[in-house]
Amino acid sequence: MRVITVLLVEDHHLVREGLRALLEEQGGFEIVGQAQDGHQALELAEKLRPDVVVMDITMPNLNGLEATVRLRGMLPSSRVIILSQHRREEYVAQALLSGADGYLVKDAVADELALAIRAVFRGQRYLSAQISGEKVQELIERRDQITSPLKRLTPREREVLQLVAEGNTNRQIAARLSISVKTVEKHRFRLMEKLNIRDVTGLVRFAIAQGIIEPDDSPHLP
Repeated sequence: MRVITVLLVEDHHLVREGLRALLEEQGGFEIVGQAQDGHQALELAEKLRPDVVVMDITMPNLNGLEATVRLRGMLPSSRVIILSQHRREEYVAQALLSGADGYLVKDAVADELALAIRAVFRGQRYLSAQISGEKVQELIERRDQITSPLKRLTPREREVLQLVAEGNTNRQIAARLSISVKTVEKHRFRLMEKLNIRDVTGLVRFAIAQGIIEPDDSPHLP
């Protein structure tokens, strides 16, 4: 059996090293790269073309779902496994609709990571044992009824939303995205209009509810 090449994407260094150690102990895997956010993941994936990308869902700058959408457009042959602490079927369905091939709940990673990678490499879908595959499939088949407000936003607006929720100023966002402050202001205005949210605190709470950031990731909440 040929060695499966893997790109690990996780913003915590110790967690990445733990995942690497798990796979190296199993054998049959080659860790070709490690990334700490979605942007770095896309850069490395384009360069390294891994068989499987193991992607954390909540990361700074560009979250795992948004990175997965872009990755599948760029490298349709690479498989993606989402790592998340969320186990609600709505989250899982959204991840699969974003292009993920597998979904692992973080507290099950030690037992299932190698199994999941081998499964998606073979072209199969893999979901953590705690997740009801039947409920997820029902949601996917009713995809037009999934009313996530994020669907109203453009990719750039979703990116600005995350950066605002993480506490970045307009000037910082402009520098990070290589756009003008005026353009950032326009994106902020449009996304707030689309979401019917009038202040930054509201945007932060929305981002947390959608799994884009964790509660501790923004300075805007007490």
